[in-house]
Amino acid sequence: MIVRTTFTKRLRVGRVTALALLFLVAICLATLAFTASARASGPAPTYLTIRAEGVDLSGKVKSPRLRCVGNRKIRLYKQLGTEQKPSSDLLVATDISERHGDYGVWSTGNTGISGKFYVRTSKVLGCRAGASKTIRASR
Repeated sequence: MIVRTTFTKRLRVGRVTALALLFLVAICLATLAFTASARASGPAPTYLTIRAEGVDLSGKVKSPRLRCVGNRKIRLYKQLGTEQKPSSDLLVATDISERHGDYGVWSTGNTGISGKFYVRTSKVLGCRAGASKTIRASR
């Protein structure tokens, strides 16, 4: 009888320990799966559009991740050569995008300058940098 009671007590301790270990393993696996999927997705792409109505320039910020479309600093450049080169092109204006539903909007207003223009935005946490195509704006 004493042996059986001792065996039962050990069995209960074993069950509690086993359940605790099982719970700990489940938490570790869930954390690992969540971290791996978050890391695998990486920063979301950012797409910028630009349009001109005369020399009034505006556009949209698009991304599959909604936090990437609002509150982004948009830099408008006048392209001086045949390709986009922010280091030597003229920075004309900046704006901060505002989120409108599932996209962001920006507008520099009337620049008063004719020529070829494009916009860029830098990368931020969870979002890649973005650039628009070059367009021509004239009075």
